[in-house]
Amino acid sequence: MGEIGIGMASISHSPVGTSASEFLRSSSNGVNGIPLRTLGRARFGSTTRRDLVVAAKIRKVKKQDHPWPDDPDPNVKGGVLTHLSHFKPLPENQKPKPVTLEFEKRLLSLEKKITDVRNMANKTGLDFSDQLFTLESNYQQALKDLYTHLTPIQRVSIARHPNRPTFLDHVFSITEKFVELHGDRSGYNDPAIVTGIGTIDGRRYMFMGHQKGRNTKENISRNFGMPTPHGYRKALRMMHYADHHGFPIITFIDTPGAYADLKSEELGQGEAIAHNLRTMFGLKVPIVSIVIGEGGSGGALAIGCANKLIMLENAVFYVASPEAAASILWKNAKAAPQAAEKLRITATELLKLQIADGVVPEPLGGAHADPSWTSQQIKYAINESMDELMKMDTEELLKHRMNKFRKIGMFQEGHPVDSKKKVNMKMKEEPIVRTSNLNIEDETSVELPESALNEMIEKLEREVDREYSEAVKAIGLKDRLVMLRQEFSKLKLQDQLMPPVLKEKIEKLKDEFAQGVSAAPNYETLKSRLDMLMELSKIKTDSANKKRYARLKQQVSKIFVEIMNRPDMKEKNKALENEIESSGVSAGQDLDPELKEKIVQRKKEIELEMVDAIKALGLDVAAVRPKAKEISEQIPIDVKVKEKELNEEIKGEIENVIKSTDLKDKIEALKLEVAKAGKTPNVGSKNRIAALEQQIKGGLVEAMNSSNLKEKHEELQAEISKAIESLENQNPKEDGSTYDE
Repeated sequence: MGEIGIGMASISHSPVGTSASEFLRSSSNGVNGIPLRTLGRARFGSTTRRDLVVAAKIRKVKKQDHPWPDDPDPNVKGGVLTHLSHFKPLPENQKPKPVTLEFEKRLLSLEKKITDVRNMANKTGLDFSDQLFTLESNYQQALKDLYTHLTPIQRVSIARHPNRPTFLDHVFSITEKFVELHGDRSGYNDPAIVTGIGTIDGRRYMFMGHQKGRNTKENISRNFGMPTPHGYRKALRMMHYADHHGFPIITFIDTPGAYADLKSEELGQGEAIAHNLRTMFGLKVPIVSIVIGEGGSGGALAIGCANKLIMLENAVFYVASPEAAASILWKNAKAAPQAAEKLRITATELLKLQIADGVVPEPLGGAHADPSWTSQQIKYAINESMDELMKMDTEELLKHRMNKFRKIGMFQEGHPVDSKKKVNMKMKEEPIVRTSNLNIEDETSVELPESALNEMIEKLEREVDREYSEAVKAIGLKDRLVMLRQEFSKLKLQDQLMPPVLKEKIEKLKDEFAQGVSAAPNYETLKSRLDMLMELSKIKTDSANKKRYARLKQQVSKIFVEIMNRPDMKEKNKALENEIESSGVSAGQDLDPELKEKIVQRKKEIELEMVDAIKALGLDVAAVRPKAKEISEQIPIDVKVKEKELNEEIKGEIENVIKSTDLKDKIEALKLEVAKAGKTPNVGSKNRIAALEQQIKGGLVEAMNSSNLKEKHEELQAEISKAIESLENQNPKEDGSTYDE
């Protein structure tokens, strides 16, 4: 802090009567160096001395960090005004680190090998040039194979790569001079959109584009390339400026979308975008837009209504991101790969649809692999497009821009469709939710989590119940259904069997509902909900079976390894191997019968060990016999006819037994008991269910034993065994073993 003191001596005043000229006799600064304003404030006739002190405090502040350096280079590329730009080369400690995308990880092993060989060559001083050449050739070939067969979701990943060149990277690379212009003249400058005037090959252009950051700090300051209304109004101001001075406009698109926070909506985000769209269609200068990364929705289109839309090879342009579309359509963001394919958001697809007008190639590895080369390709595309557009007059230019957007999605009625398009045309619209066909082409198939699947099934079950209730009410069966439910609830509380009368009523109501449900107004909705529920239930069952199969397969593999690693099994296997080697039989020669028999016997021992171990897990083992299908096809026709007749006779006998005995009541009692027990039966319910099952099984066995079906079955089994034996004698196996073995 410092203080400044100013002292002023007392002023001697002349007596009354002194002329005014004597008071004013001085320079223009006052009398004797005293300002006239101070002199005028003095009280004449006073002889009191006054001292005036003025104190001022000086606050120490941080020096302003201006972009202009202390020693500006007058010969800098782009002119001295480029020093005003805040966009400077990053220092070494702030440069982004290399980032490997998920699908690029397969190349890491080759990169590691190349690095290891180079390190070894540096340490030992040996010549590994041949090995390095081979490894680098393999790496380049693998990189080429990978980047020439990219899926849409992989291109999305490249477009979002954190090291991908930004708008200003390209601008400073392709322009000779560039001066950034700031502000929307409404009180704010949005750093997410950068505008400025620059020259390419001596031709002046107005540049504007979305600017992402090169590191976390810049991304935060640039709002990750998501503009607010201020940014779009700044671009609008520069569009009017370019239109007034006749500067062609070049826009660079690289944004996930407009910033959608509460403040932006309050400031009129939608109005700002709409104003830009309307204005761009009336500008009298050529406009070229280049999509250098991702172009998201209206935030990209607000500076993208151009005469020519050019896209980098790995850029994407979409109305909704793949993750958002997957969440809407499949209720699961993991389906983004399928959504990316269906949206057709890549440069090649949009070029086919005539939305994009050109594709700029990128080096292998993406634009970040060689930013300078990519910038030069953009420069060539800009010059070529501008040369074409500058030949048009104003009216033709405006009509060209309007027709570009008017023809999107246009078709001519009665005009024959191209044969290639006919292949992909569908006869009917598929339902939006098709979870069973959720095959994602990202090297893995996406499966819904079990919790999400259960939640969807429960929700569908509730919807189906509601639709059933509406249908029952619509066809006039609601009162009868309520009465039957009340009767059934009473029986359930009293723990009684269902009487035949009530069962007949229920069956009659079912038949009436089945006949009249098609007339219900919500029939189509009910049917679609039921189909969806059945499909999801099937998915759940298949998923559970797959998990069970994988678990059992793992257990069996573990058992097999344990058996084969037992000391006694190793010893026997080693002895058999030694015996085969000592026999002197070379590859391709037949073994002698005795050795073959030993090998077959050894296989049987291993199989028996496996069967015992698997049975110990509580699993049943079904013997798999080679060529069983071929044998069954060669069984005589009369034997097959007898087998079919016996099966029908057994089925009829079982039905007769159930109808003629009390087994039918026991089966109904079992159903009722299972329904009462629910998903978590208590001990009493379990015992009653087990007792009823045992009684039903015993009744069926007793009835079957009392008939002559058992003797017929044994006779037929003997005939089939005899037929198989004769087939084995006619067609023996190559190794001498039988089919039973």
